[in-house]
Amino acid sequence: MQADFSYEPVYDGAGCQLGVTILADRDAVRAQMRDDAVAAGFRVLECCRLDEFASGSIAALGDLVLVDCLVADAETMALLARLDMRAGKSGAQMVISTGMDALDAVFGCFSMSGAQILVEPGRAERIIAVGRVLADVPNLRLRELAEEDRLMLLRLTEQVGKMAERIERLSPGQREGGGAFRLEAASQAWRGQDAAGGAGNGANLPEAAAIRAVIRRRQMRAKFFDADLFADPAWDILLDLAAARAGRERVSVTSLCIAAGVPATTALRWITQMVESGLLLRIPDPADRRRAHIALADSTADAMARYFREAGIGSSQQIAAVA
Repeated sequence: MQADFSYEPVYDGAGCQLGVTILADRDAVRAQMRDDAVAAGFRVLECCRLDEFASGSIAALGDLVLVDCLVADAETMALLARLDMRAGKSGAQMVISTGMDALDAVFGCFSMSGAQILVEPGRAERIIAVGRVLADVPNLRLRELAEEDRLMLLRLTEQVGKMAERIERLSPGQREGGGAFRLEAASQAWRGQDAAGGAGNGANLPEAAAIRAVIRRRQMRAKFFDADLFADPAWDILLDLAAARAGRERVSVTSLCIAAGVPATTALRWITQMVESGLLLRIPDPADRRRAHIALADSTADAMARYFREAGIGSSQQIAAVA
């Protein structure tokens, strides 16, 4: 998809054109991101390498921050953590591009800003991410947009809306004092159960081997049919985390994206929505606070345990066929 779209400049409530900060070490990607941001109506405030931005004088962030980061060294992760904190306080929107090798480290840097994280994206995916940012800008005037781009953004909006509705239905129940999209921290009881040598999985889940067998049966269908026919990332995520909890294992974001059976960027959108809904928890790695793991919330684990009981899945010898 070519960047043949063009918006009127976008302004904030004070009438100032919205600015963008672009950070990328790859020259071609940085130039491409700049062209697309300008075409979308943003004013470029910074456009440089990550190390150049880190070593320069502190400047105000743009309303949008675009980052391309494939290296997970200490200096880069420290910069990303600072950007997350600044964006979280200022309300800036962040779009981060990374690769599978650096995904766990990059994901662990973002807990305050609600960043969109894209995994090995093409140009079209980056443009869509910018489009999602623009969708939140009030009174945006569209001057020209190619039909292909318009349809792609429409499909994305529909996809995200359906995802939120589906997760809302999946949520084990409304939290007291808020809706299903209220974020809760892990309970002290869960932390104790998760520790090595803890007392069971705390939700009467089946043996991990029994849940893994269900997962293998689901994956077996891809030998006979197109795997896209059965794509169900939310359920695959829940199954993988249930097996991990039953076996008292920690799950990284990278491994969970693989388990979801969909492209990593799509899997990350599901994981983010499920964390925001309270179905899943983001757990800091005790050995490295810059990293994070994903786990079932206690209420979700209880719901999964009830499902397995009704499905007749209680041990590795009691596995029922699951649709």
